[in-house]
Amino acid sequence: MNNSSRKSIRIYDENHHISDEEIESIILAANKAPSSMNMQPWRYVVIKSKEAKNLLKDALYGNKNQLNTSSAMIVIFNDLNKYSLADKIYTLAYEKGLMPLEVKTKQLSNINKIMQSKNKEKMIRSGLIDCGIAAMNLMNVARDYGYDTCPIGGFNHDKIHDVCNLDKERYYPVMIVSIGKAAEKGYESIRLSFDDVAKII
Repeated sequence: MNNSSRKSIRIYDENHHISDEEIESIILAANKAPSSMNMQPWRYVVIKSKEAKNLLKDALYGNKNQLNTSSAMIVIFNDLNKYSLADKIYTLAYEKGLMPLEVKTKQLSNINKIMQSKNKEKMIRSGLIDCGIAAMNLMNVARDYGYDTCPIGGFNHDKIHDVCNLDKERYYPVMIVSIGKAAEKGYESIRLSFDDVAKII
């Protein structure tokens, strides 16, 4: 996986079709991304059909080239009810021998305490971090499958729920990732130096 070769592509081969099987493989590979307490709060809505793309058009502020030419637009949401799957995740981990029973019990107890506090802002904040990592993983995995991508943050958060038919209270929109076969080289861009972004102490 060569991260340095990835560029944001805005124009794709509009005749290329990406299969449901490829989408599933890419997303399952992207799911290897780490997340807080392994709750995997990312939820994907893959918009492929012309009808669905026409609906998405009204939720975008721009990015029409990506919409019109990409093989799909993948909308990523942060599931604010992610802990509802905690028992399933930890039970499977225990049954597969990946987690001792005492760790499972302790983790579920900790989650129960977190759920009682019901701090929505913390849930949004932590989910944005997790979903951001997953989105980057998705874009890197797509490269391995021969596809290019572009992350999109400019869209109407209220309308996107209607397009995707999701509960506004539960699912917090994070970003859209266009995916397809590049029909342009993409732009080279400047990156800050090590001294601009880091220090060793």
